[in-house]
Amino acid sequence: MIGTGIFLKPAEMAREGRSVSVVFAAWIIGAILSIFGAFSFAELGSMIPEAGGEYAYLRRGFGPVYGFVFGWMHSIVGRPSSLASIAAGMMRFLSFLLPGIALPLFTVHISIPGLTGWIKPYDFVFTWAQPLAVVWLLIMTGVNYLGVRLGGAVQIFLTTIKITSVAVVIGVAFFAPASTQASGTQPFWPAAGMDAGTIFSAFLAALAAALWAYDGWEDLNLVGSEVENPQENFPRALVGGVGLVAVVYLLFSAACLKVLPFDTVAASQHIASDVVEHIKGATAASWITFAMVISALGSMNSSVLSGARVGYAMARDGIFFKIVEGIHPKFRTPGRSLVFQGVLASFDGAHRNIRGADQSFYFCRVDLLRLRRRRALSNAQDRARPAAPLSLLGLSLGPGPLRGRRAGAHRKHLDRSPPGALRSACF
Repeated sequence: MIGTGIFLKPAEMAREGRSVSVVFAAWIIGAILSIFGAFSFAELGSMIPEAGGEYAYLRRGFGPVYGFVFGWMHSIVGRPSSLASIAAGMMRFLSFLLPGIALPLFTVHISIPGLTGWIKPYDFVFTWAQPLAVVWLLIMTGVNYLGVRLGGAVQIFLTTIKITSVAVVIGVAFFAPASTQASGTQPFWPAAGMDAGTIFSAFLAALAAALWAYDGWEDLNLVGSEVENPQENFPRALVGGVGLVAVVYLLFSAACLKVLPFDTVAASQHIASDVVEHIKGATAASWITFAMVISALGSMNSSVLSGARVGYAMARDGIFFKIVEGIHPKFRTPGRSLVFQGVLASFDGAHRNIRGADQSFYFCRVDLLRLRRRRALSNAQDRARPAAPLSLLGLSLGPGPLRGRRAGAHRKHLDRSPPGALRSACF
């Protein structure tokens, strides 16, 4: 969860929200919605511990067609474009340290004759950032190809660095000398002339940015077949992870506004570095920028690790490319699916994030109720913790814990992730 979003979205939220109260309301509501989703996915993961996450849930709850549509969207568009966006964010951070990688090498003018009225001509600017992004995508794919435990160990290491960097920014801001503090608590309330519709629109724009920053907790369910003791670990990792990250995000936003004026935060291109530079100088800010690069790399690694499981699960069920099916005999990873995903992400020229279709936990909440009603899963041994009723406060009404059967046929092939990697995957 803690990746590029926390370093990019506070400034965007300040620009869109236009007041401190709206920004913090967006962070809080975003956290509540994410926790609702975490409760739902904790229960789903506990009763259907299969590879593929939402694909498995939708296939079980609504039928193969729904799982098929989600799986193809995720494997062809959603995850590759997400990886490309993370890589682009990483290159953006790196360009603060090495400005040369952002300099144009050449420009290609793209225009489709006869369709310029429908598709505007586009200038594609090629820089060193594109090949570097592809290199890192391939490196992370290779790391996860060589084993779940290697990918998990790398994830734990990168997670430690990025959490430490966020903690440093928060600590530096809150313990800064009074002479370096420029309170950003104004404007606290929306301007007097703003009507309710304008305020609500500003809130929704800020909320969209907050949800982007919170996004990523559902990735744990994609590796459901590799989670040990899913009835215990899913609720702990998902609900505990989202709750802790929400606290970190609120503290980080408060730290930024404690040091910098609100307008400065809104105009910042690299907020964490600006905060540290304001207090400790440019050298310290450079180290924070480097930590931001590592944070983006950690987000990329966890996304690579989890994303390939959907293609693997679909190919296993016979509704995806046969070349993607199979587990590597030595490394016990879905190697072909990882390569397929890495190639698509490398060729993905998306310059903006395509994430709307991935906010599917609302649909899976309905899926959860449908599974309960149909009682499609019958083994009383696999019970989720009674967390789901809490998620219903904001989404729907329904009874207590679920019953499920073990998906042993789908759990025995893949190697298991180390417990620390499962926890770090939620940060």
